[in-house]
Amino acid sequence: MAADFPTTRDLPLEPNASAILFIDVQNFCVRRNGGEFKDVPDTDIEGKYAYYFDRIKTTAVPNMQRLQAAFRDAGIEVLYTTIESLTKDGRDRSLDYKITGFNVPKGSNDGKVIDEIAPGDDEIVLPKSSSSVFVSTHIDYLLRNLGVKQLVMCGLLTDQCVESAVRDACDLGYLVTLVPDACGTYSQERHDNSLRTIKGYCRQIDTDALIAEISALKKA
Repeated sequence: MAADFPTTRDLPLEPNASAILFIDVQNFCVRRNGGEFKDVPDTDIEGKYAYYFDRIKTTAVPNMQRLQAAFRDAGIEVLYTTIESLTKDGRDRSLDYKITGFNVPKGSNDGKVIDEIAPGDDEIVLPKSSSSVFVSTHIDYLLRNLGVKQLVMCGLLTDQCVESAVRDACDLGYLVTLVPDACGTYSQERHDNSLRTIKGYCRQIDTDALIAEISALKKA
C-alpha cells in the first residue's frame, strides 16, 4: 500500500520540518557598486533599473529582515545561497553564467550576503554557480539531513533563480512556500508573470501572514 502523502500545498509550516532559504541577496546584485551594476550608467540605474532598486530597498529587504527575525525566534532553520564561483576566474561556473558574463570570484565581497540580513554564526550559506541552487550545490543532501520537508523561499530574482529553485524543490519532493513580497526582479510585470507561472508548484503567502502563522505555531 502506498504511503500517505499530502493532498494540498496549502499546509501550515511544521517548525521542526521547515527551513527558510534566502536566495542571492548579496552585494553583487543588490549594491549599486556590486559586480552586476558597477559598469551600468547612472542613467540606466535611474531609468531601466529604478523599479528594481526601489523594490529591494522599500519592500523586499525589509520583509526579508522581518522573516529572518521571526524564523530565528521560532527556532526554524535559516539558510542562504549566493552566486559565487568556487574559483577566482570562474572556470567552474555554468555555461549560462559564462555566456551571461556573471562571475563572482571565490571569497569576494560580491559573494557576501548583504549586511541587512547577515547570516548568523551557525547558519548555512551555500555558494552556487548556476541559476538553481539544487543544480550546483548539495542543498538537497543538507535539507534531508536537517529533516526539512517544507521549504520557504524568497530572494532575487523572482523569475530567475527563485523560480528555478521553486520548481526543482517541488520536483524533489519538498512542500514549497514562496513569499512574493520578499522577492524582486526587474519589473512588476516580470514579477507577477513568474508568480502566475509557478502558482501550481508552491504555496504563495505574504510576509505578514507567514509571520502570523509561525507565531501561532510557536504559541501552540
